[in-house]
Amino acid sequence: MTSNQPLIQPFPGLRPAPGRAADVIAPPYDVVDAEEARRLVAGRPHSFLHISRAEVDLSEGTDPYDPQVYARARANLDTLRAEGVLRQDSAPCYYAYRLDLGDRGQTGLVAGASVVAYVAGRIKKHELTRPAKEDDRVRQIDALDAQTGPVFLAYRAVPRLHELLTQTCDHAPPDVDVTAADGVRHRLWVIAEPQTINALSEAVDALPALYIADGHHRAAAAARVAAERGSAAHGRFLAVLFPHDELAILPYHRTIRDLNGLDPDAFLARIGERFDVQPADQPVQPQVSTQFGLYCDGRWWRITLRDAFLPTASDPVSRLAVSLLHTHLVEPVLGIDDPRRDTRIDFVGGSRGLTGLMAPVDAGRMRLALSLPPTGIDELFAVADAGAIMPPKSTWFEPKLADGLVSLVLA
Repeated sequence: MTSNQPLIQPFPGLRPAPGRAADVIAPPYDVVDAEEARRLVAGRPHSFLHISRAEVDLSEGTDPYDPQVYARARANLDTLRAEGVLRQDSAPCYYAYRLDLGDRGQTGLVAGASVVAYVAGRIKKHELTRPAKEDDRVRQIDALDAQTGPVFLAYRAVPRLHELLTQTCDHAPPDVDVTAADGVRHRLWVIAEPQTINALSEAVDALPALYIADGHHRAAAAARVAAERGSAAHGRFLAVLFPHDELAILPYHRTIRDLNGLDPDAFLARIGERFDVQPADQPVQPQVSTQFGLYCDGRWWRITLRDAFLPTASDPVSRLAVSLLHTHLVEPVLGIDDPRRDTRIDFVGGSRGLTGLMAPVDAGRMRLALSLPPTGIDELFAVADAGAIMPPKSTWFEPKLADGLVSLVLA
């Protein structure tokens, strides 16, 4: 591998043909389950879910890791290309990508990110990957000869990149302008002019680092494919880069299946050994790292970790809200030591709101809900800069990137 490869490179993207983006774009494969995906493809034969979740075209109950799923995904991709629904640009490009949800927006740069930089740690990670999910993405990339799920990268905002992206987006109409079913507006500008491409490459390469915000499995899988194909030195993975000051991180809440053999009074008493516990007459959405909401038996409590139990170590992981909750409640009181594997715990993204968090408890599927404050982007950067690993399900970025808007073809 060479050590002086640029952080990003342009590439000839595979995109929906003019006027077809609304027919194609889909939510990321990993935010919908098989049942949701089947509903979303009803009446939408060109939805990208036919590629990213190809089990929708096979019998219900098909294992999503079955070889026939990957074969069907490739067949569906080939069909969309043959029918002209998807077309590949003739020359390497960058793409400006703006997402708007309500009164806020964020503008990113679609590019091929360097595998060398990822392996060397200049593109920094903060999560462990699970072998089954990583293997799945490897098989998907191999089957498609393409990377179709973008890795969400963040960088510390700099004026030069803001200026270049603003010039692109504010002085020309977008090549794609579509609002998805969830209300997110997706706009894309093709950047083909060599001078602008060079300026963007130089501006990104001047950054000290890029940070994976979401998509650790996709990045790891792309690096594996590049290594297995002997192209790691020139390998790249599909990515969208966003400045940190435009990002919204929502909380990632927890639900628990039981009280670990305790009755409610004993459970609250155990919590009270380390937390101040106060009844709340409204759902609790905490905003500071030492405060949490607790919902059980139709009632809310606000619980605050006492100062005596705050960590004295300066490492950035131990002071995260998710770490404090796990260290002082989830593990010692509920007996869950490995939230990655324990089936008694589940996770609810902040986009579902506190009503969505309460729903599985009210329905009797779960016994307890815990609301958390959002993790800050500076906290994410600090963990990644330290080479450390965040607890699972620490961040939920919103809005989500669309699948199918731009894909990176390998073959």
